[in-house]
Amino acid sequence: QMQLVESGGGLVQPGGSPRLSCTASGFSIYYYAMNWYRQAPGKERELVAAITFAGGTTNYANSVKGRFTISKEDAKNTLYLQMNNLKPEDTAVYYCSAIDMRDGMEHWGKGTLVTVSS
Repeated sequence: QMQLVESGGGLVQPGGSPRLSCTASGFSIYYYAMNWYRQAPGKERELVAAITFAGGTTNYANSVKGRFTISKEDAKNTLYLQMNNLKPEDTAVYYCSAIDMRDGMEHWGKGTLVTVSS
């Protein structure tokens, strides 16, 4: 059974640099395009960062470009999101997803809450 589990969220001070992890089981992330989304209270879910299945290309939302870095470690079957210089507006539930390149199905984790506050 495919499963994605996010971790690394919590209360962070403005300017902090936490790293989120998304550990996959039941499949190999090597063959999937992987994404980080977030959903702030009262807002729609937005795509934050994406990495292609071979890991050669990354893309970021303008709001996080230069501050966030998406990466993956295929040997550990884990996706990461390094977040630097966090701002209060980065407060959200962060979700990872995996897109099966064979059929386009997108699989989701349950999310991890990041709260940026002093």
